[in-house]
Amino acid sequence: MQVPLFFHLCRSSFPARKRWQALVLLGTAAALLTSCAWSRRGPSPGVPGVHGGVVAVSEPNAARVGADILRQGGNAIDAAAAVQFALNVVEPESSGIGGGGFMLVYLAREKRVFAVDSREKAPAAASPDMFVPFFDHGSSVFSLASTSGLAVGVPGTLLGVATALDKWGTISLASALTPAIGLAEKGFRIGPTLAKSSKSSRLQNEPGNSAYDEARKVFFPHDAPLAEGEILVQPDLAKTFRLIARRGPAVFYQEDGEIANAIVSAQLATRSDPVSGGQFAAGAGRMTTSDLANYDVVIRDPIEGDYRGLTIKSMGPPSSGALTVIQILKLIERFPIGDKEQGYDFGATRTLNVMIEAMRLAFADRAVWMGDEDFVDVPTAGLLHDDYIAMRSTLIDPDSRQAYVQAYDPRPFDVAGLNTGSRLASISPEIQKGVNTTHFTIVDRDGNIVSYTSTIESGWGTGLMVPGYGFILNNELTDFNLKPAYNPGPDNFNPGANDVAPHKRPRSSMAPTMVFQGDKPFAAYGSPGGSTIIDSVVNISMNLIDHGMDVQEAVDAPRIAQTSANGNVRREIGFSEAVMQELESLGHKLGSPADIGSVQAVVIDQRGKRQYGAADRRRVGAAVTLRDEEIVKKGKR
Repeated sequence: MQVPLFFHLCRSSFPARKRWQALVLLGTAAALLTSCAWSRRGPSPGVPGVHGGVVAVSEPNAARVGADILRQGGNAIDAAAAVQFALNVVEPESSGIGGGGFMLVYLAREKRVFAVDSREKAPAAASPDMFVPFFDHGSSVFSLASTSGLAVGVPGTLLGVATALDKWGTISLASALTPAIGLAEKGFRIGPTLAKSSKSSRLQNEPGNSAYDEARKVFFPHDAPLAEGEILVQPDLAKTFRLIARRGPAVFYQEDGEIANAIVSAQLATRSDPVSGGQFAAGAGRMTTSDLANYDVVIRDPIEGDYRGLTIKSMGPPSSGALTVIQILKLIERFPIGDKEQGYDFGATRTLNVMIEAMRLAFADRAVWMGDEDFVDVPTAGLLHDDYIAMRSTLIDPDSRQAYVQAYDPRPFDVAGLNTGSRLASISPEIQKGVNTTHFTIVDRDGNIVSYTSTIESGWGTGLMVPGYGFILNNELTDFNLKPAYNPGPDNFNPGANDVAPHKRPRSSMAPTMVFQGDKPFAAYGSPGGSTIIDSVVNISMNLIDHGMDVQEAVDAPRIAQTSANGNVRREIGFSEAVMQELESLGHKLGSPADIGSVQAVVIDQRGKRQYGAADRRRVGAAVTLRDEEIVKKGKR
């Protein structure tokens, strides 16, 4: 049964589940629509509903850039390209042309959803055991590995954006770069997020090491972090963007490309061995200009699944985002979330416990089965099969905590006719990795939508800036298993789905997401935050669908996250302390309150063709809305 769109958007004193039942019994849609107008369930004041387009970005300067592109008649893909380049200037710690990402696109005319996969790839010389030597050096394996050139994956952002523009945009690559060039050349006023990020240890470690001094000169000048309110100018980055505008992506990717050679030289660097004090030779990067020349962007279909009558579409392998988000929601679906009388209202102990337990089960499966589907068989159908979900969901008790969670084997549910035994799979403890990245969401006047998550992984990536070119290189290869997990033994089977391999893309958590009622888009959103991305997307999905919040309320509400089968729970300030104590009494270990993610979202009311945006308070974001009359009309491509 389809859930009417007004159910999600109308305010009511009834619990969400009972509200739905009441609406069905009332019978006439006309009466319901009259009594439940958008004026009662719109976003918070200051973000009015429009139908000329919305740009929701984590940085105001970049949001204005996207809005200007829409205002000039560009479409959502054009605006996304310009925003991404602008973010390289104003949010360089999170994303840029030295990294990669996933652009989820909805084309309104074709009613088609697809993803532009520009995830970084391992070089040809990569090997499953290449990070193993780091386990014998220093106290933090991830810190040492992720700040070495060995962690640099072949960047994909530039080619991904150029591909999207060429196929579905209406402006040139040079035009999309123009606003970013202006921000880099003329400078912009530093905001609190960038100022805080410039205090990172990645910019302070090993002063005097020329490989890391490049970034330090720009973002940690005079041995001090950037100050909020100062003007930051980046002439090297402006030069690079001008070069790309003139000569196209070839200057970045061709074997004889000027930038390609500089990238390869930069990733040969590594930090000092914390044991001997000398350079850690095993940390030098393995990328060559041939790897850059052979990089490819892939257009992929999204993974989709139903939740309470709506269809959720998100990024599939090599991302674990869609599979894990949808699996969590389907594990939860049998519970009456939103029903206060049964103890399932927002922030209630039962609600949070069910969420945490579902996250534990899904992350257990993620750790074993998910990776780059171009290299391994990911049992996608099995992981989301109704019978497999039902079997796993029965392990969730709303009033207790599972003592220990393991992955099950979904492969029997993936292929019809196989033995449906539920052999357990082994799980290795997962090392805590980077939690940076950025996300933005755009809808244009024609209803085209882009939900785009991009990254260089950790804040400031490897800390390596390409000398003379002004952009930071990613540390995405540490998203692979740092130790090979492959185990063919039947009692402890592990496919090694996320083991390093040449040309393979590391598993991601990025989950640019869209929600549909039938074939009509209802909402689009995503988040940064490493593996907490998945949980942030689950939180906002439930806020919109189960708790009947408007889009700004859904973004602002406190979040809870569990990113491993048996680890600690992360939570934000805003939940009842009594509820937190009850969760601890069930056996959950709660970490100290801290911000989780930064969701940028849009909601579309198809009845009135109104568009609503929400920017997350957790970063200084902006949701810029446009009236239809502001848009310069021009011919459609």
